[in-house]
Amino acid sequence: MSETESIRIRPRRIRLVCWASAAALVVVFTLLATSLTGPTGNGYGSFQRGDQLAMIGLGVFGALGFLLFTRPMVEADARRVRVRNVIGSYELPWEVVRGVRFDRGAPWASLELHDDDLLPMVALQAADKELAVEGVRALRRLHQAHQTRLAEGASGR
Repeated sequence: MSETESIRIRPRRIRLVCWASAAALVVVFTLLATSLTGPTGNGYGSFQRGDQLAMIGLGVFGALGFLLFTRPMVEADARRVRVRNVIGSYELPWEVVRGVRFDRGAPWASLELHDDDLLPMVALQAADKELAVEGVRALRRLHQAHQTRLAEGASGR
């Protein structure tokens, strides 16, 4: 494993689903907005152009909410691992990581830290099957290479 090797992992399936859902939501709200015309029931109010634009705006904000779920990513190199989840990001040196876990039945992988915390990595999702397995294996190789370098440094080689 070279000192310059780095990996970058992003989920596939959830990104596809979120982009398609976001586009569909904007289309549905736009179509709904075009149908908002005329009086509102018994005639006391009527839909205006601003109401239609507000409805389209709601669709856009909803789509942006869906697109938040495309944010997760894991980047790692020989020195550190960076985890970006839906909300929140973490940058950790390999020294604080005890192991990379992907338990059977778990929705995503996680980093087990030396203080007994678990840091979920939403980018490595079980729904991505082989992509997630390869990502976990690559992270484990980087972690193992770091552990080997620490052991060699401690033994004075």
